[in-house]
Order: sequence, then C-alpha cells, then structure tokens
Amino acid sequence: MNPSTEEEKGPSGSQSPTMTLRNRLLFFLVAWLIVLMPVLFWWNTWFGRRLSEQQIGEYLRDDKHPRHIQHALVQLGDRMARHDGAVEPWYPELVRLASHPVEEVRNTDAWVMGQDTAGGGFHEALLKMLGDSSAMVRGNAALSLVRFGDSTGRLQIVTLLEPAIVSAPADGQVLDAGKIDTPIHQGGLVAKIRSGSQTIELRSPIGGRIERVFAGKGATIAAGTEVARVGPGSEQVWEALRALYFVGQPEDLPAIRRYTRESPETPDRLRQQAVLTEKAILERAAKADPGPMTGRP
Repeated sequence: MNPSTEEEKGPSGSQSPTMTLRNRLLFFLVAWLIVLMPVLFWWNTWFGRRLSEQQIGEYLRDDKHPRHIQHALVQLGDRMARHDGAVEPWYPELVRLASHPVEEVRNTDAWVMGQDTAGGGFHEALLKMLGDSSAMVRGNAALSLVRFGDSTGRLQIVTLLEPAIVSAPADGQVLDAGKIDTPIHQGGLVAKIRSGSQTIELRSPIGGRIERVFAGKGATIAAGTEVARVGPGSEQVWEALRALYFVGQPEDLPAIRRYTRESPETPDRLRQQAVLTEKAILERAAKADPGPMTGRP
C-alpha cells in the first residue's frame, strides 16, 4: 500500500486532523504579529531613533501624540548639548511648549532649554515654569536655571531631595496600598480609596521608592490625611545635589545631610556628591562671613 496516497490513521484507526492552508496562514499571521507588535511599540516610543529635520518639525507640533513631541525634544536637547547650531530655528517652538497642557512635555522641555544658555527666550520661560502646577516641572526648570547662573529656583531644588507626600483628596476607606520599599515611577499607583460610590487612585508625583505607608488596607481616613511618602529616585537626587553644589545655602544642609550618611538606600556616588556639596556650601558661607563656622550642628 502506497503511504503517499493513503490518509494517515491514528492509533484508533481514525483520520488525524490536518491544518488547512487558511488555518496555517492565520497561525503564521498571529505568530508574526506577536513578534512584530513589541518591535513596533519600541520603534514608536524609543527616543533614540533619529528623526529627520522634517520629522522634528512635524513631531514638535503633533499635539495629538505627546510622545512624539518628547521624542523631538530629546533629540534637540542632545544636539544642543553638542553645540549644534542647526537646531536654533526650533528655539521658538521650545519656548511655546513651556506652556503645553501635558506635564511630561513641559518637564522634558524644561530640561532641554537648559542645554543652551544663549537660547532666546529660554531664561524667561524657565522663570515662569517655576510656578508650574507640577513639582517635577518646577524642579527641572530650577535645575536648568542654575546653568544660567540663576539661583531663583533654589528652594525647588531642595524640594527634589525630600520625600513626596501622597495625601487623600477626600474622606474614604483605603482599598489597597503599596508596600514599603516598592520602586515606583512618576504617576505610579500608590493607593486606592473608596469615597462614597467613587474609587479614587492616589498616584506618585515623582519616581522613586515608597518610604512609608501611614494608612493600610481597610483604614478609614479623612480628606488631607497623609497616606504615604515616596522617596526621590537616585537620578533626581544626583541632579539636585550637583545643582546645590553651586547655589546651595547653609539652610539647605539638613536636606543634603540626609544623603551624607552611609546607608544601604544611598548609593556611594550620591553620598560622595552630598559630602562635596556640603563642603562647597560651608566654604562659600565662610568666604561671605569670615567669622568662625560651626560646621555641623
């Protein structure tokens, strides 16, 4: 009997199921999409993908896709840091974006404008951003102003060293809360509360790590109650310490000294920078006032 002409039989003698051409095509299409979709997502969200001059212009004005605006801003910032004069025609767009309705766009824009202290309108735009509704935007604007030799945002920089407080906006009961030491990104969920028939999500205003949780699951809380504290991330602390090296004042030392102590939560590079920043502030104060400095309290 020719096996090539006889249908295959299973152990029971029944015909084994075969995949039709249509099913094969569907199978390979689904498999291809499973592989392709993450690649497409990465391609569309990775800020390192080089944009043409035309794309930069299109992305900067693409208000429907804030990630496109951020992509263009990051590329401009990198070129500005390399003193690429070809990006100067885009500077008016950077000033315009300082008042963009999306926080992430304003935050990136504040950083980018700090890459060229000769940029027309940048200094004034950054000063206005110190009054932004977002703590992160205010902080980035303050950091960029230091590059202009302007210490107006010093208090905002000190705030970057301190934990962010997450409070309840209304009376309610805690449905869920994050765990201490859990890493969290900016906008990450810290807790949920039920207020009447409404479920309210409490999100972190900064990226970092949950330091303390004051109201656990099931707790009944009043409006304004502090639910948790989020400690700032390492990069945020690093940038703040470097800025305060130049503009910090003696009254900022308590916030800085939090990072001079050896601790498993404080990387060595942060501790070393904190020590250098403290030393620079004390030396600056000594020059301003030749009287005896007491150093640490």
